[in-house]
Amino acid sequence: MTDATTLDAPSVTTGGNKVLILGGGLAGLAAAKRLVDNGFQVQLVEKRDIFGGKVSAWKDAEGDWVETGLHCFFGAYSELYDLMREIGTYDCILWKKHELNYTLSKGERFAFRTWDLPSPFHLTPALFANGYFSLPEMLAFAKVLIPILFGGERYYEAQDGMTYKEWHERQGLSERMMKKMFLPMSLALKFLPPAEISANIVLAVTGEFLRRPDASMMGFLKGSPEDYLIGPLVNYLRKKGATIQSGRKALSLIYDGNRIAGAKMDDGETLVADYYLTALPVHNLKKVLPENLKRAHQFFRDIDEFVGVPVVTVQVWYDRQITTIDNILFSPDGVIPFYADLALTTPEYAVLRGASHQGKTRFQVGVAPAKEVIKLSDEEIVARVDASVKDLFPETAKDAKILKHAIVRIPQSVYAPYPGLESKRPTQKTPVDNLFIAGGYTKNRFYDSMEGAVSTGNSAARELMIRHGVKI
Repeated sequence: MTDATTLDAPSVTTGGNKVLILGGGLAGLAAAKRLVDNGFQVQLVEKRDIFGGKVSAWKDAEGDWVETGLHCFFGAYSELYDLMREIGTYDCILWKKHELNYTLSKGERFAFRTWDLPSPFHLTPALFANGYFSLPEMLAFAKVLIPILFGGERYYEAQDGMTYKEWHERQGLSERMMKKMFLPMSLALKFLPPAEISANIVLAVTGEFLRRPDASMMGFLKGSPEDYLIGPLVNYLRKKGATIQSGRKALSLIYDGNRIAGAKMDDGETLVADYYLTALPVHNLKKVLPENLKRAHQFFRDIDEFVGVPVVTVQVWYDRQITTIDNILFSPDGVIPFYADLALTTPEYAVLRGASHQGKTRFQVGVAPAKEVIKLSDEEIVARVDASVKDLFPETAKDAKILKHAIVRIPQSVYAPYPGLESKRPTQKTPVDNLFIAGGYTKNRFYDSMEGAVSTGNSAARELMIRHGVKI
């Protein structure tokens, strides 16, 4: 197999099967797999030194894994699991007890559990036996479940003109339910509070998870995503003959008024292929789209309206065991709306600095919203996380000491789903017949998630193959 051609004056060979993919996150890698499996010559370039994008992980100087973010595997996913079965790593997911655990200030707790019954009857204990919300609150919530469960995409998209907070208040649901239940859910979904996020997003994801009894089941990898997802996928692609390159940044696509004719790279080279597939975060995609392409198509001008949300992830190791809950945890209080003790959820992480780490805690937390927090020093961020931990676990964390921490700041991560943007989300097929796009901001049911990445990568590859004449 040959790389995408490097020329001073780019040209396109009509009918060829060379594909250049920009972006080595999960969406780009998934697209590459579908294409190499169908006989295409693939070159994938990634500007960072590591692959995986939002699912990337690396080892620190002492050999402990640091992850870009907290990654939870949900029962509602399917295309991600198909991919993992194909590369032989699906069995590395460890499924947890089927419940949603909420931790509140001063040690208060409640949980949503389900029964093994057909939908929607499986929700009965979650509605009426959670032990926290009052019967009137839950009856009001049960009433609004009807459009959530049965309204479908048409109903969800019709709510895109308002925030989730506005929708919640119009339904007569309690302020307490929004603050204690939906605030951490909203922050976990898109790192935005209910007053900013589109109602469409919260309702669509809630409906997806509520319709299937097993949809909200959660699992974690037994170790690093580099070992059990990204690394095996990159190795698979290379064995199949794909050219996978890190440390290569695309500056701009070249549009000749009809098709994409090449991609200018930061090293001065121009890469040429027959088809181009971008799997870049939306803020980076906007940088590589040339102005003449935007002028030619409203499709690409709409993309200019999308922006990324700042995300901060903190991993902090404590000198003692703080919780016994082997699952993701949610909290409406403090600065850690979702978190997990990876020493419990992820067995291969139960070692610190080469010594036995049994009985100690390794919290990985999403700090959100991060718009202001991301500007703080490491010491200030860790102090806020520690204060939240000690407020949520007043007994077991009271005298806990931090052994080590790691902070990952991403100024622009997932796209911000502000009200009114749903109709402008692009499809994977573009108006340019040799350009395709993938990523969580493009049309898919699971937005900026691992499933959304794989789904859009698959879809972009499928549209490319259809354009090439492959029977799907």
